[in-house]
This record gives sequence, structure tokens and C-alpha cells, in this order.
Amino acid sequence: MNFTALRNDLLAGLTSSFALVPECIAFALVAHVNPLMGLYGAFIICTLTALFGGRPGMISGAAGSMAVVIVALVVQHGAEYLLATTLLSGALMALFGALRLGKLVRLVPHPVMLGFVNGLAIIIALAQLEHFHSGGQWLTGAPLVTMLGLVALTMLVVWLLPIFTRAVPPALVAIVGVGLLSHRLHLPTQTLGDMAHIAGGLPSFHVPAVPWSLDTLKIILPYAVLMATVGLLETLLTFNLTDELTETRGQPNRECLALGAANVASGFFGAMGGCAMIGQTVINLSSGGRGRVSGVASGVMILLFILFLSPLIERIPLAALVGVMFVVAQQTFAWGSLRVLGKVPRNDALVIIAVTVITVFTDLAIAVLCGIVIAALNFAWEHARDIHAERHDDGTGGCRYTPRGTLFFASTTQFQALFDPANDPPRVTLDCAHLRFADHSAIAALQALLARYAKAGKQVEVVHLSQRCRAMLQRAGVID
Repeated sequence: MNFTALRNDLLAGLTSSFALVPECIAFALVAHVNPLMGLYGAFIICTLTALFGGRPGMISGAAGSMAVVIVALVVQHGAEYLLATTLLSGALMALFGALRLGKLVRLVPHPVMLGFVNGLAIIIALAQLEHFHSGGQWLTGAPLVTMLGLVALTMLVVWLLPIFTRAVPPALVAIVGVGLLSHRLHLPTQTLGDMAHIAGGLPSFHVPAVPWSLDTLKIILPYAVLMATVGLLETLLTFNLTDELTETRGQPNRECLALGAANVASGFFGAMGGCAMIGQTVINLSSGGRGRVSGVASGVMILLFILFLSPLIERIPLAALVGVMFVVAQQTFAWGSLRVLGKVPRNDALVIIAVTVITVFTDLAIAVLCGIVIAALNFAWEHARDIHAERHDDGTGGCRYTPRGTLFFASTTQFQALFDPANDPPRVTLDCAHLRFADHSAIAALQALLARYAKAGKQVEVVHLSQRCRAMLQRAGVID
């Protein structure tokens, strides 16, 4: 690594660490646990995934999507059960990677990806509105004007600084500059210290104090599965986005293994679980972070904030961080998807809109699964309609059918309608050179067709099967 790349990674890591702090504190408060648990989780997960993961440049930490799903667990059973759940979810994530299932992310259609990034961009923007509250009420008067002014100034710096220089990340300049301006002018605005005090020591090894019994497993397993599912989905989709932004290819299975190990370590050191964070990843990438050093720097800086730098970090105006996150939301949103809504097939447009809306109003896992189901049903419907057949008399008292397409569960009815056993001649040839048998429904459909011709007293010869289709039908006992 040359000096320029190292400098870019270090500065990008520092910038993304500033954005990690308020997010991790907020998510810890959402989960009803000590804010230090969120910060320790950010340090452990960010550092370990950066060192050993399969996607350099991606930032991971204590994510809100995972915090939301364990609120009920913490309220009912306490933080120790959360740590045990984090251990189990980490083991499930690592198992997912060990089984090399990370490649399943390739099954996520592009419209689902667009809906995912759009939904998360909206969530990132809406989450910043919480900082315009004080004491449960919206800011008014001078505090509101000050907040809006500092947010606008931060956004302008981030947008305009690259016009003049790219030597330093614009988000870092904006945060430091607005922080110094606020301090020198003694502006009455909220700071990180108003959210929580982040001073602390090193995280210590701690085995969760829960009964290690089947009853405990029954409590934590559903939450662990949900945490692992949400964490893997958000990580792999952010992984895909990072691949696109950097025009490089990562290793998804390695990333899943590293994420699982990081969550296990987090559980053993009294910290929250986590996954990839799209907002902080976009900040890191836009600030020039491309290597592992950027993620390591971000994680280590979180620890330094806790150990030594909390008095300085707690003075950072929330307005500066809010402004940066508003820009991140603007950069994350796939604005091009709005232009293509009227140009792509109607079903794909529906998927984009549905995933966006469901992400905002429910959670990422449900949104992505709904998007995949809608896309899969659309794919099945379209391919079911594509199957057709050509019929020719062979001139010797028989006929030949040449079906074309894919025979699977959705096309079996259409397939049966292509034939006329009652009126066909005694000898029928079924030419399968252009027909693909995809599943058990296809096998059952062929068996039913042969039975219809046999009932009519007519003979069917199946020819030109591909090697794969022949082996499948022989294994099922349909042909010899």
C-alpha cells in the first residue's frame, strides 16, 4: 500500500468513526442497553470484519436493524440474555458462511437492490429528525434556527469542498469545522455529550450470566435466528452495493464468516451484535477508504474515543453529524430509479416501490423477502406463459409434438393443454429437444400426459431428451 492510499484510508476511517458514534449510541438506547455496549460492539465488529472479512472498505457496527428486533428480549429478560443471543446469532452467521451460502445474494434481483438502498436512505434521513427534539418536544425559536443553520453549513461544506480539493474527506472537514465554529462562538446547540457520556475502559471478557439450559435456548433461539437473518441480509446487500461502487469483487462467504466471528467476540465482551452499516460505508467510500486500514482505523478510533478522547468527542455538535447523514441519505438514494420507473416492466417498478415502502414501515428482512417473492412469482408467471408446442403429421399415420420452453410447477397446466390425446393418431412422438424439465411438477406432468395417451390406447415415444433431463426422468422411473 502506498502512502496516498494509506493516508486516504486513515482519514476515511476517522471520518466514518465520527458517524458511527451517534448511531451506535442511539441504537443502544433503542435496545434499552448501556450506550457503551453499542460503542464496544462497533469497535469489535468494525475492527474484526475489516481485518478478516471479504469486503475491504465496508464498515460494520452495532446496527439499528438488529437493535430493533431484540428490544422485547431485553425488556423481558435483561441484557445478559442479549449477550447470549448475540453469541448464538454469530454462530449462525459463521455457519452460513462456512456452508458457502453467501452466493445466495446473487438471487436478489436488481429491483430489490434499488428498493433496499432507497428504503435505507429514507430511514437514514428520518432517523436524523429525532435530533430536532429536546425534552420530547420539537425545537423552536433560536435553538431550531441554530440547528438548521449548522446542518445547512455542514451539507454545503460536504457538497462544495470537493470542487476545490480532494486532499481530505469533505465530511471530516465539515464535522471538525462546524465543531470548532460552534465552540468558538458558544452556540447553544446539542452535542454528542447530550446523548450519552461515552467515557469508559477496555471491554472485558464476560461469559453471559444466563442459565445454560434448554429453556434458555428456547428463549434466545428465535431472536438469534432473526438477528442472524437481518444481519446477513443487510451485510450482503451492502456488500453488493460496495462491489458496485468500487467496481471490484469481494468474497461474500468470507465476509459472513468474519461477521459471525465478530458477533461471537462481541457477545463475549459484553457488547451488542451488529452487521454492515450502509450509511457509514457510503461515508467511508466517498471519503476515499478502499482498504482494510479504513475499517480498522474506524474501529480503533471508537475505542480511543471511549478511553481517552471522550471530552473532545462529546463536544461535537449533533448538527454536524446530522448534516453529514443527510448528505449520505441523498447519496445513497438511487435517484436514477425514479427515472426508470416508467421505462422498466410494470412488475419491476412494483418491486422497487414495494421494497422501499416495506423497508421504511417494517424492517429490512421482511422487505427483501417480499421483494424476492414478488419477483419470483412474476418470473414464474412470465415463463409459464412462454411454453408452447408445434404439431406436425409425420406422413406415416403418426404425429410429432415439439414443445418449447421450461416445464415447471407454474407451466404444467399450459403444457397439458397443448396436447389432444382424444383426436391424435395412434402413434405420437414427443420431441423434447427444446423442452427443459425443471422440477418434480414437470415429472408429474409428463407422467400424467403419458397416462392420458395410454388411457386413449395410444403410444407415445419421448425423444431427444437432454442428458440432464433423461437422468432425472430415469431416476423417477418415468422412462427406461
